[in-house]
Amino acid sequence: MTVTWESVESTNIDMIGYDEDNSQLHVKFRSGAEYVYNEVPPAVYQEFLDSDSKGKFLNERIKGRYNYARV
Repeated sequence: MTVTWESVESTNIDMIGYDEDNSQLHVKFRSGAEYVYNEVPPAVYQEFLDSDSKGKFLNERIKGRYNYARV
Protein backbone atom coordinates (compact mmCIF):
# COMPACT_ATOMS: atom_id res chain seq x y z
CA MET A 1 0.00 0.00 0.00
CA THR A 2 1.45 3.32 -1.10
CA VAL A 3 -0.46 6.43 -0.13
CA THR A 4 0.33 9.73 -1.82
CA TRP A 5 -0.41 12.50 0.71
CA GLU A 6 -1.30 16.12 -0.02
CA SER A 7 -1.55 18.91 2.57
CA VAL A 8 -4.76 20.88 2.07
CA GLU A 9 -6.17 24.22 3.16
CA SER A 10 -9.09 23.41 5.42
CA THR A 11 -10.21 24.29 8.91
CA ASN A 12 -10.82 20.62 9.82
CA ILE A 13 -8.84 18.50 7.34
CA ASP A 14 -5.05 18.38 7.57
CA MET A 15 -4.15 16.03 4.72
CA ILE A 16 -5.77 13.81 2.14
CA GLY A 17 -4.12 10.87 0.47
CA TYR A 18 -4.88 8.28 -2.16
CA ASP A 19 -3.80 4.67 -2.61
CA GLU A 20 -4.22 4.01 -6.34
CA ASP A 21 -3.60 0.26 -6.06
CA ASN A 22 -6.52 -0.20 -3.65
CA SER A 23 -8.71 2.79 -4.66
CA GLN A 24 -8.65 4.06 -1.08
CA LEU A 25 -9.04 7.67 -0.02
CA HIS A 26 -7.33 8.60 3.26
CA VAL A 27 -8.38 11.67 5.24
CA LYS A 28 -6.39 12.99 8.22
CA PHE A 29 -8.16 15.56 10.36
CA ARG A 30 -6.49 18.27 12.41
CA SER A 31 -7.88 16.51 15.50
CA GLY A 32 -5.64 13.53 14.71
CA ALA A 33 -8.44 11.24 13.51
CA GLU A 34 -7.83 9.37 10.27
CA TYR A 35 -10.38 7.66 8.05
CA VAL A 36 -10.04 5.42 5.00
CA TYR A 37 -12.80 5.39 2.38
CA ASN A 38 -12.91 2.35 0.07
CA GLU A 39 -13.53 2.02 -3.67
CA VAL A 40 -13.17 5.74 -4.35
CA PRO A 41 -12.45 6.36 -8.05
CA PRO A 42 -9.31 8.36 -8.91
CA ALA A 43 -11.46 11.05 -10.56
CA VAL A 44 -13.32 11.66 -7.27
CA TYR A 45 -10.00 12.00 -5.44
CA GLN A 46 -8.85 14.56 -8.01
CA GLU A 47 -12.12 16.49 -7.68
CA PHE A 48 -11.60 16.47 -3.89
CA LEU A 49 -8.09 17.91 -4.32
CA ASP A 50 -9.39 20.57 -6.71
CA SER A 51 -12.44 21.54 -4.62
CA ASP A 52 -12.64 24.99 -3.03
CA SER A 53 -14.08 23.60 0.20
CA LYS A 54 -12.65 20.28 1.32
CA GLY A 55 -15.12 19.90 4.19
CA LYS A 56 -18.11 20.57 1.96
CA PHE A 57 -16.85 18.12 -0.67
CA LEU A 58 -16.26 15.44 1.96
CA ASN A 59 -19.75 15.87 3.40
CA GLU A 60 -21.56 16.06 0.07
CA ARG A 61 -19.58 13.70 -2.18
CA ILE A 62 -17.78 11.19 0.06
CA LYS A 63 -19.62 10.57 3.34
CA GLY A 64 -22.51 8.17 2.97
CA ARG A 65 -21.39 7.04 -0.50
CA TYR A 66 -18.33 4.94 0.32
CA ASN A 67 -17.61 2.37 3.01
CA TYR A 68 -15.07 3.66 5.51
CA ALA A 69 -13.12 2.76 8.61
CA ARG A 70 -11.35 4.83 11.24
CA VAL A 71 -7.68 3.91 11.50
